[in-house]
Amino acid sequence: MRLLSKFIFWITGWKTAVKDSPEVKRCVLIAAPHTSNWDFLYARCALYILRIKVKFLIKNDYFFFPLGGILKAMGAIPVDRSKAKGNKVQALIDLFDQHKELVTMIPAEGTRSLVKEFRKGFYHVANGAKVPIALGYLDYKKKIAGIGPLFYPTGDIEKDLQKIYAFYRTINARYPENAMP
Repeated sequence: MRLLSKFIFWITGWKTAVKDSPEVKRCVLIAAPHTSNWDFLYARCALYILRIKVKFLIKNDYFFFPLGGILKAMGAIPVDRSKAKGNKVQALIDLFDQHKELVTMIPAEGTRSLVKEFRKGFYHVANGAKVPIALGYLDYKKKIAGIGPLFYPTGDIEKDLQKIYAFYRTINARYPENAMP
């Protein structure tokens, strides 16, 4: 998959970048901005290229034969979006408790449509599991898929979110009209 990912990046002109992040084996990886179906392809390719083993949440609607098997092999965890949010947060915290090494990728906006703020589940997972948040990004203008600095939650969610938002203000989404202001 790494070679295929490198080929996809070569043919499309994309590059990977890691900003100030040491190699981390346990973290919540924000995937932002999330405005296009292409985001998943570029993010997943970048993680293969960077050799980061990742688990990610995806609607359980996509887990049908043969796609379900492919998604699981890529690191997908099916999510029933009809269940209460607290259950998903606790399930991810429990997953961290069960694994010495775990990187979970979560699209902070939760949708490709315009939102006014990030959903806070990624923050509650990181805070509850006592792991850092890696600021993953896709900059379509520069064609760079990467990971920014690690962010350690302090428990003051509003203050911490402002610092996270500051990082993403310089990142260019595929569809800027659907990106957070």
